[in-house]
Amino acid sequence: MRIALVSEHANPMAALGGADAGGQNVHVACLATGMAALGHEVTVYTRRDAADTAARTQMGRRVVVEQIDAGPPRPVPKDDLLPHMPAFARELAARWKTQRPDVVHAHFWMSGLASLEAAEPLGIPVVQTYHALGVVKQRYQGSADTSPPSRIETEREIGKTCARIVATCSDELFELVRLGVDRRHISVIPCGVDLERFTPQGPVAPRGRRHRLLAIGRLVPRKGFDMAIRALAQLPEAELVIAGGPPAEQLCDEPEAHRLRQIAAECDVADRVKLLGAVPRGDMPALLRSAELVLCTPWYEPFGIVPLEAMASGIPVVASAVGGLTDTVLDGVTGVLVPPRAPDALADALKPLIKDRELRRQLGLNGLLRARSRYGWPRIARRTAEVYSRLVAEGTGRIEEAVNR
Repeated sequence: MRIALVSEHANPMAALGGADAGGQNVHVACLATGMAALGHEVTVYTRRDAADTAARTQMGRRVVVEQIDAGPPRPVPKDDLLPHMPAFARELAARWKTQRPDVVHAHFWMSGLASLEAAEPLGIPVVQTYHALGVVKQRYQGSADTSPPSRIETEREIGKTCARIVATCSDELFELVRLGVDRRHISVIPCGVDLERFTPQGPVAPRGRRHRLLAIGRLVPRKGFDMAIRALAQLPEAELVIAGGPPAEQLCDEPEAHRLRQIAAECDVADRVKLLGAVPRGDMPALLRSAELVLCTPWYEPFGIVPLEAMASGIPVVASAVGGLTDTVLDGVTGVLVPPRAPDALADALKPLIKDRELRRQLGLNGLLRARSRYGWPRIARRTAEVYSRLVAEGTGRIEEAVNR
């Protein structure tokens, strides 16, 4: 098949750690290479956010990334991109008229909006993955939500119009049904993890004698790193390492880094909290292996890839019971689930894990087995390709039926 992946703000080749560069970038990159490994031809379409980027880049065998000119060729916050989506859609339509894909898979709601506008007149089926739903974001962020006012209604219309929705977790499925989307048009296929990169075996990042708790993610308040810092005050034998955000030399200009350091000082744990800033993707496996526990403590998380990477590395996860984390982390089996925004509950969950090495080993082993059996990218790619194939076959059947009338 010829597959078009549309990811308007999340370039699969972008450096991770910025405000709008995280799990979706990884998801699109790995899905693209997974599809290519199955023999499909994949083109990823993303918005040009730098004037000096090549219009077309070979990301791997059978995978090409094309930059779309829509709006200024510089970084623009994703919540400010909506006015540029008509231009994005026009450019997609122009390309697909000459290089028609068999199926389009849109990632994020604005990609869905542009993809449907470009693909519908050409009769190309569109699959939608939201990665985050506006109704959930608005519920948790309230007045801090910077999404365009039309987002929720547009997501509802996309859900009713596209050929298929691929939701990444059961929580998203339930939210979509509440929005009025037909359950029969939704497939649940989780995000995946690179099982060759993330393994228990391999180099280990240097560490000291304290028990290492590791948290990874963009430096934004919803990731809940402040909860982990407050819990650390009750864990004198542990240190907390936070990886993510801008490069280390730029952390002094990062507001969230400043806030987290203030909280650490207030809790008298500043000497046991380390902010690493952006960590190169290639160094992440070694950093994970250096941890005894990985903490994922957001109060809002559509899916979360970090728990999968930890599990694939054999490291137990302590996570907030929100969003997709309730699917990936099995409480008491591969890790522990705790209420969000509850540092005391987090500390209570961590105390026995820090003391009991054998318990950590067993939880880590269970997580490893779960990651390998359910979340490897080859499996995720095959399941997604099956969705594409059914849609293409249905379209071919409709064409043949019309010809035979």
